[in-house]
Amino acid sequence: EILCAKSGVFDIQILDIDDCFLFCNMQPIVSGLRCDSIDIEIRMFEGEQARVNRVTVSGNTKTSDHVILREIRTKPGDKFSRSDIQRTMRELAQLGYFDPEQMGVDPVPNPADGTVDINYKVAEKPSDQIELSGGWGANGFTGRPALLGTAGITLNNFSIRKLGKPELWNPIPSGDGQRLSIRAQSNGTYYQG
Repeated sequence: EILCAKSGVFDIQILDIDDCFLFCNMQPIVSGLRCDSIDIEIRMFEGEQARVNRVTVSGNTKTSDHVILREIRTKPGDKFSRSDIQRTMRELAQLGYFDPEQMGVDPVPNPADGTVDINYKVAEKPSDQIELSGGWGANGFTGRPALLGTAGITLNNFSIRKLGKPELWNPIPSGDGQRLSIRAQSNGTYYQG
């Protein structure tokens, strides 16, 4: 039963954090003991509602900061919200540029001024695709055997902005969240692009 009580305190604290009370303090106090039960009184001191001070991102080596920042729901000056942080983490994972298992968040509370700094940790993962296929078959027009082939490339985190700046290529212009796809098919004398 004491474990249940501690779990209840934790659940209440999570609800309180969702309401911006990051600096809340809860103290369970046993107020009565009986043969088969324990009465617990929870004293809660909420303190001031926490506000977000700084929001930073670390670990992005390829993706530009502005691509990540447009997905972040916690802005400086907003009230701290655990649910906004969880939503941000889901939306960053849905981009497909980061490894969800290595993502994390590091809130750094500052009780002196009632603020919290939030650092989102990401880890890049490969998201580009290359397609090559080939075969041998009859040409549909002449009936003679012909070589069939398909080649394609899809760049899922491309950057047109960096296209004219070769010094920013790594090894291709990337990081702005744009998609470039090129594909060509050939059956000998004819081709489709």
